[in-house]
Amino acid sequence: MGSEPTKVMVAVNASTIKDYPHPSISCKRAFEWTLEKIVRSNTSDFKILLLHVQVVDEDGFDDVDSIYASPDDFRDMRESNKAKGLHLLEFFVNKCHEIGVGCEAWIKIGDPKDVICQEVKRVRPDFLVVGSRGLGRFQKVFVGTVSAFCVKHAECPVMTIKRNADETPSDAADD
Repeated sequence: MGSEPTKVMVAVNASTIKDYPHPSISCKRAFEWTLEKIVRSNTSDFKILLLHVQVVDEDGFDDVDSIYASPDDFRDMRESNKAKGLHLLEFFVNKCHEIGVGCEAWIKIGDPKDVICQEVKRVRPDFLVVGSRGLGRFQKVFVGTVSAFCVKHAECPVMTIKRNADETPSDAADD
């Protein structure tokens, strides 16, 4: 009788770089680090839990230059946002399947730091892996960090993985 696989939750998000519809540099690095350093070749011993939290813009619009005149327009916008999240998760799920590690993936909506901690409480992973942009003290005051909040409040061990220095965009707040 085999034991349950170790459940590793990895919080993933889309890049904040305009017109760059890919995983953020930090979350991609955290995911890759998890596969390289934790899972390695022991794919049957682990299950990767991929959580993407979609942030709802305060006014509900994110860089919108269009006029919305019907309920269908708003439904289409919601579907587009959902599709972006699914595309993001598809990237990570495909990577897991390529190496043969089990995974689950889902999308929640809300404030990432709160939702991640709520999902940790609900799902009970063995540990959580989050990416970190490596912001300095001054930037953290204005931008805040999801990773620092999770380290403090998640009900499981948390590993924060910094992006590599050579991956840092010209504006360190970008990801």
